Amino acid sequence: MKTTINRSLAIAGICLAFPQSSPALEFGGYLRSGLGNSLKGGGQSCFQLPGAPTKYRLGNECEQYGELELRQDLYTFDDGSVFSVDGMASLYNRYNRSLTFNEDNGSVRLPQLYTQWSNLPALNGGSLWAGRRYYKRNDIHISDFYYWNQSATGGGVEDVLIGDLKYSYAFSRKDNLYQKDYINRHDFNVAGFDSNPGGALEFGLSFIAKPDSRDAHRGWAVTTQHVQKDFFGGKNKLALQYGEGPGTGLGYTGNVRLDDSNKSYRIVEFFDWQVTHNFGGQFEAVYQKDIRADGADQNWISLGVRPTYALTEQFKLVTELGHDQVEAAGGTRKLSKFTVAPTWSPKGPEFWARPEVRLYYTYATWNEAAKRAANELAKGSALSDTGAFGTARHGANVGLQVEYWWK
Repeated sequence: MKTTINRSLAIAGICLAFPQSSPALEFGGYLRSGLGNSLKGGGQSCFQLPGAPTKYRLGNECEQYGELELRQDLYTFDDGSVFSVDGMASLYNRYNRSLTFNEDNGSVRLPQLYTQWSNLPALNGGSLWAGRRYYKRNDIHISDFYYWNQSATGGGVEDVLIGDLKYSYAFSRKDNLYQKDYINRHDFNVAGFDSNPGGALEFGLSFIAKPDSRDAHRGWAVTTQHVQKDFFGGKNKLALQYGEGPGTGLGYTGNVRLDDSNKSYRIVEFFDWQVTHNFGGQFEAVYQKDIRADGADQNWISLGVRPTYALTEQFKLVTELGHDQVEAAGGTRKLSKFTVAPTWSPKGPEFWARPEVRLYYTYATWNEAAKRAANELAKGSALSDTGAFGTARHGANVGLQVEYWWK
């Protein structure tokens, strides 16, 4: 672990040492940090419904997190293709915890370290890559939900133009740093179908090979996504997903012990808007149905919205309302969360303008079924009897947060 930390910090130092003005160098990063407390006293405890894979973020993040990325073009060939190397160091640490890096408190990682040979004439502008990479990630910002994420430790051929379409293939052994087993996975993508003015379709197929284990199975998943540009000044995305066996991970490698009698469906709808210079936001709706051979079926519904209204060029009022509901054995669990956050944004009033410095107040309420599930599945969490709010079925946090990304 000490070697991993030292290596990661060294890369972060290298990133900071290079001048950003270098024409062959790209330096980017992300940071969120702050402090928060429960109104019951003690540290902030975030609200997430057991069985829901995400939570609404505003005023509801209980960790410091940062990424530093450095991309260097090493050589430009006579045909115009470019050979590059990309590395990223990340830091994660929970609020009110010391910087002792372990699974409970924090970690330093290298989520990306790969080489890429891009703009290849032989591939009609496509590229070859190999290593550990964030690859074709699709997420909803307000809940940090990466619903279609093909990040991989492997390699592939990306965005080969044939006609009007772009084709990609990736082979991977791990799709995230925390996946314990090495599993062969194949991801195929084709994009660029013009469906309507300003609209485009993309299709993806993931095939997960059967591991060398007696109780393991192969699986697969498909995704169809429509992207509509210039939608109320923003963008709309609609995704339909289906998977069987380990493909029930729907964008990730799922449990390889599940056979094809286990199925998952998902519908994702979300959009950004910026209808005026001062008024923007994001809305999301997600429905997922999981069918399991052991009877542990569940349905997850999530609805949320984060509107922002700028009172001046640098000061805006941000609010967020989110509701999660999980129908499962033991009853229907419900959690609703509301946040109000006066925000200073020196780069402008738009929804996506960063950095933002926020003061926030977050209030959440949940039902008895959610509390029972938390007592069983997430002891010590905000919703459980042993959490910050005890036997209550509501709670509130206040705090200060900064969020910033740059390229």
